[in-house]
Amino acid sequence: MDRIVLMNSFIRVVETGSFSAVARELRTGQPNVSRHIAALESHLGARLLHRSTRKLTLTPEGERYYSAARHILDAMAEAESNARGEDAPRGLLRVACPTLLGRSHVLPHVKAILEKFPALELDLQIGDRYIDLVEEGIDLAIRIGTLKDSALKARRIGSAARICVASNEYLAEHPEPKHPGDLKDHNCIVYTLAAAGNLWSFRDAEVSVRGTFRVNTPDGIRSAVLDGIGIAYSPAWLFQDAVRDGRIKSLLAGQLGAPVPINIVYAANRLLPSRARVFMDLIAAAFALDPALNAG
Repeated sequence: MDRIVLMNSFIRVVETGSFSAVARELRTGQPNVSRHIAALESHLGARLLHRSTRKLTLTPEGERYYSAARHILDAMAEAESNARGEDAPRGLLRVACPTLLGRSHVLPHVKAILEKFPALELDLQIGDRYIDLVEEGIDLAIRIGTLKDSALKARRIGSAARICVASNEYLAEHPEPKHPGDLKDHNCIVYTLAAAGNLWSFRDAEVSVRGTFRVNTPDGIRSAVLDGIGIAYSPAWLFQDAVRDGRIKSLLAGQLGAPVPINIVYAANRLLPSRARVFMDLIAAAFALDPALNAG
C-alpha cells in the first residue's frame, strides 16, 4: 500500500483524535482507516497508538513518528508547489483569533490580503475559547497574553497596554480607587478566560478581586463597564474610544502592570507553508502601524 497514504491517515487520526472523522475526510470507510494504521504499524514494527473506547493516545514511538511524518508531508506540499512554479501563496489557510481583536484589527485587513493573493483561501475563526491547533487543524492563531504551551512556536506581532477603567456612573456612586489594594472594596468585572483568573497584576502588587459579574468575552467586559456595573482591567484598545470621548475614566495611572504580548502561534512540529508566512508578515506589518497594539 502507498506509504504516503498510510502516513497521511495516521497524521490526521492524531490531529483529529477520530478514525471516523478521517474516514469522512478521505471519503472512505472507518475500517479502511483502521487498516491503514494497522498496516503502518506492521511496516514499522512498532505500535503508534493506544486505542480505548474514549480516546486515542500516542505511544512514545508514535510521538516521534508523528513529528517526523508531519515535517515530511509539509515539505512535500511545499516542494510540489515550488515545482509547479506557484510562487504566489495558494490554498486554504485556517486562522483563529480572539473576538474583539479579530473584529477591530484583523477583519479590516482581510480584503487587502485576498486581493493581493487571489489564490489564497482564508478561513478566519473568530472566538474566545481556547483552540488546540493540532486537534482542530488550525494553521495559525493570534493570542493575547503570556504563552505557556511549549508545543507552539510564536512570533511577536504587538503588545497591548492594560488600563483599569470605570464609568462615570459607577464612580458617581463609589469612591475612586487610589491604590490597587482599594479594588478589594469594589465590584470588579472578571474575565473568566484570563489565565490569571481573578488575580490582577499591577506594577507593585497583585490583587485578588471579586464582583457580581463574570463573563467569558471581552465585549461582555466592555458592555458591563459602559453600563456602570463595575471596574475592569483590560487591554487599552478595548476602551480607547470610550476613554477618549469621556464615557469612562482610566484609573490608577502610574500603577498599571506591564503590557501583555500579542503573538501569532503555530505548531512547533509543522513546516509553515508560504501562505502562512505571508499572512504573518502582512498582519505583523499592519499591527506595527497601530499605536494601540505597540505599547511601549
